[in-house]
Amino acid sequence: METTQVRVESGRTEVVRMSNGELRKNFLVEDLFAQDQIKWVYSHYDRMMIGGAAPGTAPLDLETQPVLRTPYFLERREMGVVNLGGKGIVEVEGEDFGLEKLGGMYLGRGTRRVQFRSESASDPALFYLLSAPAHQAYPTVCLTQAEAGPMTIGHPLTANQRTIYKYIHPEGVQSCQLVMGVTVLSAGSVWNTMPTHVHDRRMEVYCYFDLPEHQRVLHLMGEPHETRHLWLTNHQAVISPPWSVHTGCGTSHYSFVWGMAGENQDYTDQDPIDLSSLR
Repeated sequence: METTQVRVESGRTEVVRMSNGELRKNFLVEDLFAQDQIKWVYSHYDRMMIGGAAPGTAPLDLETQPVLRTPYFLERREMGVVNLGGKGIVEVEGEDFGLEKLGGMYLGRGTRRVQFRSESASDPALFYLLSAPAHQAYPTVCLTQAEAGPMTIGHPLTANQRTIYKYIHPEGVQSCQLVMGVTVLSAGSVWNTMPTHVHDRRMEVYCYFDLPEHQRVLHLMGEPHETRHLWLTNHQAVISPPWSVHTGCGTSHYSFVWGMAGENQDYTDQDPIDLSSLR
């Protein structure tokens, strides 16, 4: 069973007037994973689709959605996958690919048959999915977390020491427009993407995970001089418009998957925001 929500764009003028409930309704994906389901949110920002596949005892097939109006899901799309749970298997055109926790995959345009399975129902896989439109086909690639080019930045004194893993990007796994990776905060660090930035030519999605029970992340969004906030818990995602900052602070250390689609794949294509200008 698959279900899809549609989220339309919200402009700067609208967002600054929204209540917290309206912000959550438009930008927060609260229930991403449901056992034995694939759930989808279709965002009008760069036509990104945010999904969660949680296979239990039975496999889950990737099926097209009415909003796509295509005979199969990846007819005109590409997709990135990161496993956030127990060991899982992604079957692509009859070939099995095993994914440990934080193993990743890229599936290119034209891939017809995709199936998600958990190796053990007692420790199920949780496949986080991002899909963007694609005009060119690239081959399927499976990689481990260690193969994703880890890079540690930040410092304990500013509580933002973190390791960045780039899964899908121009110097690594090739794609049409999707860029995707994982950031893991070190113990004692709580700030992500700080100092923050915007990138007006592409949207971004964050999915927070490995956040302990009863802990939260305060995610900041909006224009730098008009920031707004959302409180998130484990396995929740937030949609960031191209004009919005996207940064967060946790009550504990945590990790998140980041993914982007838009006009440019360059990871460094961003406009940094001076801390003194944040309001």
